[in-house]
Amino acid sequence: MGEQKLAKKAALAVFSSDALSSTAYATEEILLALLVAGTAAFSFSVPVSLLIVGLLWVVVASYSQTLEAYPTGGGAYTVAKENLGIHAALVGGAALLTDYVLTVSVSVAAGIAAITSAVPALYPHRVGLCLLAIFVIMWANLRGVRESAALFAGPVYLFIVSAYLLAIGSLVRYGMGPHAVASSEAQPAQALEAMSLFVFLRAFASGCTALTGIEAVANGVQAFRPPVARNAKITLWIMGSILGTMFLSVTVSAHLYGIVPNDKETVLSQLGRITFGTGAIYYVVQASTMAILVLAANTSFADFPRLSSFIARDRYMPRQFSNMGDRLVFSNGIIFLGLSASVLVVIFKGDVHRLIPLYMVGVFVAFTLSQAGMVVHWLKSREKGYRWRMAMNGVGAVTTTIVLLIVGAMKFVHGAWVVLIAIPVQVWVFLEIHHHYSRVADELRLNDKDQMRDLRHTVVVPIAGMNRATLGAIEYARSLSKDVIAVQVNVDSAESNLFQEQWEKWVQDVPLVVLNSPFRAIVRPLLNFIDEVGHFHEEGMVTVLLPEFVPARWWERLLHNQHGLMLQGALMFKPNVVVTNVRRQLSR
Repeated sequence: MGEQKLAKKAALAVFSSDALSSTAYATEEILLALLVAGTAAFSFSVPVSLLIVGLLWVVVASYSQTLEAYPTGGGAYTVAKENLGIHAALVGGAALLTDYVLTVSVSVAAGIAAITSAVPALYPHRVGLCLLAIFVIMWANLRGVRESAALFAGPVYLFIVSAYLLAIGSLVRYGMGPHAVASSEAQPAQALEAMSLFVFLRAFASGCTALTGIEAVANGVQAFRPPVARNAKITLWIMGSILGTMFLSVTVSAHLYGIVPNDKETVLSQLGRITFGTGAIYYVVQASTMAILVLAANTSFADFPRLSSFIARDRYMPRQFSNMGDRLVFSNGIIFLGLSASVLVVIFKGDVHRLIPLYMVGVFVAFTLSQAGMVVHWLKSREKGYRWRMAMNGVGAVTTTIVLLIVGAMKFVHGAWVVLIAIPVQVWVFLEIHHHYSRVADELRLNDKDQMRDLRHTVVVPIAGMNRATLGAIEYARSLSKDVIAVQVNVDSAESNLFQEQWEKWVQDVPLVVLNSPFRAIVRPLLNFIDEVGHFHEEGMVTVLLPEFVPARWWERLLHNQHGLMLQGALMFKPNVVVTNVRRQLSR
């Protein structure tokens, strides 16, 4: 496990790809929200971006406090559980898990959109390309944390260099003048409505996608090398600095060049084409953008399994999510995340703008609960400087609450209502799972009344015909108990008479019961007979021993009936009944 810990350079690649990738679409979302008021409203894109960058620093400062207080990881879930109660923690956990699934879908869809902008011929195949990208990232993460970090570090740092090259290049080119402007073909019609506070807030809510992924470091702090809290805080501040400067510079450049978003080409692609033309540098920028957007999903693959393991250990998710695979990763969480994101991509056909409104609500629910929990933490601990720390987290809690209300209101009709329903449903599922585990524990717990007993053991052997598999099963049944009953269901009188003659020849000391079934049912008469045997020996156990032959080739099993499998499934829920298969392997 120690060998799997990440240095700051590798951790930045693993945990910041989600946050940094939002640079590729956050500005575009702001411009799309302002577009309803006409291109004149684009002048508000810069003030909106400044507000978002200010919010970014508030969140980063608040989460740096969380890292110091909770170096064990878990983020909003752990903080809320210890300070606000389990129900608040489950809300935060559900919000984050939903956010991680949506992050994979949005990031991959946006990455493929960057490629289809450069190569329009690929646009009809975008859903298939999205599924392929999700599969590759899922496979890489199943290989291990350190291996995935080594694989993805190059593309992440290439994007950082490319994004700064684009930002600086576009500003320098504009300053040198004259400069190109976006194509007039993309210009919208006259303003649909005057600029208003509503449109401004809508643009702010859309641009807050830039803050997704900030909580990743707090959730995955245990993946860092010691000292984990210090290394995580440094990584968080570096990530915030890179994100803030890149996002603001892209927005300013897009405003200066008068870029208008359209369905066929992303804002980043337009900015790159104006700055560098359609040469090699443009394609490097597009390729690195595609890479970071696709790899943004890697942040979720790092954090979703880890968070789900915390919740599973508290018995609010299936315990399989807390199991580590042979590569020291939570394999079940990785696979579940990949499948869930793939379903969303198919449902929404890989459309970024349809997916984005779904996942900002969950982000700010987690932000708010985390910061509110930290306020309570400092109030209870009263550590040195707790008033200043409490004030910082209090500002963070109030700020993110206001933003949550704005995002929820502005994006409600655009899909946020789905998340507002999904989170309570997930919490209900968590509570039901916990209730199940508690009930199972209560029923299995030993008490003073439990004593070892001597049980009567009856073996029932359902038989279809007389053959070597049947004879082997009878031999095995006799070795288990002296009380053995063979039973056959008679659906053909002629065959049944022949079988009874063979039975008397080969088996002399085991009684045979023949059940007549005029309507040719097989399973139901057997179940009724087994129930009768169980009622006759109320204090005993009944073993149903199923003779079975196994063909040499897997497909040959399809040529034989599956009555044994159906009977085995039907007996699964009957008390005091054990089902055993006695197999005879066929050689050819």
